[in-house]
Amino acid sequence: MNKNWWKKASFIVASTLALVVFIKINGNMTSFINHVQEQDAVYTFIQVNRSEAEKKELYAQIEAEAGNHKVEPINARIDRVFHAIPGYNGVEVDIEKTYEYNLQMVRGEKLRFIYKNTEPTIKLEDLGNHQIYKGNPNKKIIGFMINVAWGNEYIDSILHSLEQERIQATFFLDGSWLNKNKDIALKIQNAGHELSNHAYSHPDMANLSRSEQEKQITRTEELLKELNVNNKWFAPPSGSFNQTTIQVARDQGLLTVLWTIDTIDWKKPPASLIVSRVTTKLEPGALILMHPTNSTATALPEMIKIIKAKGYSIGTVSDTLSSERLQDTVEGVDIF
Repeated sequence: MNKNWWKKASFIVASTLALVVFIKINGNMTSFINHVQEQDAVYTFIQVNRSEAEKKELYAQIEAEAGNHKVEPINARIDRVFHAIPGYNGVEVDIEKTYEYNLQMVRGEKLRFIYKNTEPTIKLEDLGNHQIYKGNPNKKIIGFMINVAWGNEYIDSILHSLEQERIQATFFLDGSWLNKNKDIALKIQNAGHELSNHAYSHPDMANLSRSEQEKQITRTEELLKELNVNNKWFAPPSGSFNQTTIQVARDQGLLTVLWTIDTIDWKKPPASLIVSRVTTKLEPGALILMHPTNSTATALPEMIKIIKAKGYSIGTVSDTLSSERLQDTVEGVDIF
């Protein structure tokens, strides 16, 4: 029979008997719990007290295994069709932390690895002035982008559906709408959603001069700053933009974002059609464009249900376009 098993069994029996005697004599459960914790600490110390040779062997084993659990980061790149594609972090074993962790484990236990992220050499911001349509295809997440210039009556319903499913989305706000509806914008913000720039008066950006484009973005950015928003994104109204638009946005620290999947909800289609449009075109990194319409408000619960059933996470534009890894596992091994 395994010696460790007998030690554990003896410890449990002894602790139980001690509980009866200790409480009978002292009548103090708190004191007894402190006593047991002290004994348990001593017992654990005995279990993991390793010799120097054993420590060296453990460290060498971790070093030898580390290479088998490494995932290389993926650099951001320019795609011929989708333009700027974000990178995706890699992971590698943190040898020192893994060693310290396993040093406390009982001998013979399976190694548990502690990982650290490794960032891409080339990041989205390094790609220059390019529009963005989607996230990295290795990251199984989709982003909700909700453009708001009208449709106040459906915002509460949309917020309720997102709250029910614990989802944060990105609301791109038209500046003239924001100027009149700061209370609603605050409500959206307080619900944990991301607020971003959708120009000021929903113009056709491609037909504006550079100075007019600057005004459109700047005025809305100033309103967002009043709400203490540290914005990173600009979504051109109706998807109209040119290279000047991208440059003007970049000059203000913003990257230009469009969409992967358009619900076309402004045409007031039945909710079932919106659900079909989205769920049949899903792909990792997709950005889904919506507006606060009755069609979207009605479609959202079923849409979310199907997206989650297909194994996708749902988040903001920032969540989707960041290089952060989506989950804390690598090839089935937990990351602590």
